[in-house]
Amino acid sequence: MNFPNESRSYRHSRDELLEAEIRLRRTLEEVAALRRQLPPGGVAQDYTFDGANGKLRLADLFERGESLVAYSFMYGPDMERPCPMCTSILDGLEGNAQHIAQRTNLVVIAKSPIERILAFARSRGWSRLRLLSSQGNSYNRDYYAETADGAQMPMLNVFRRDGGTIRHFYGTELLYAKEEPGQNARHVDLIWPLWNVLDLTPEGRGTDWYPKLEY
Repeated sequence: MNFPNESRSYRHSRDELLEAEIRLRRTLEEVAALRRQLPPGGVAQDYTFDGANGKLRLADLFERGESLVAYSFMYGPDMERPCPMCTSILDGLEGNAQHIAQRTNLVVIAKSPIERILAFARSRGWSRLRLLSSQGNSYNRDYYAETADGAQMPMLNVFRRDGGTIRHFYGTELLYAKEEPGQNARHVDLIWPLWNVLDLTPEGRGTDWYPKLEY
């Protein structure tokens, strides 16, 4: 492959990068396969959440298939405004929610009262995301979406239903792993379009810019 007017040095470097991209693609699939092969996790409590139309148990969230993806939105009752980073993720998931729903169940859980969550969703134009409040249960603390001092954390968890039993399947533990120089946690980069697009540019994602609620 050659693009118009490219130099030999460009093609040499690009071919080396292509080999690295192929290795990365292979590694990503190897990691995904290891994830799929995880043995059953611990049995989950049948938590009760507040939804837009009333109370919902964890078991009620399995509308399509036997898996449930639950993203913890950093918007606690003591926070004046939601996390801009989480909001950026959810802006992207809003557009994909109808597609995700063809294969699995997706919910977004925050600790604020449901009325407050829904009001913010309306301000963003979110209409497809299934939003829940965990204000009345211990879900956030149990599944590492909240620290011991009450700080909210952007954890993503996956649950699996087997007959009448719901078990934890996967959590983005990379959030709590020791960070390497020049990298933040990157535990949910796979669902975050923003950084994936910026990583394709010469400037990259940078080290001093983060998304905001308004521009």
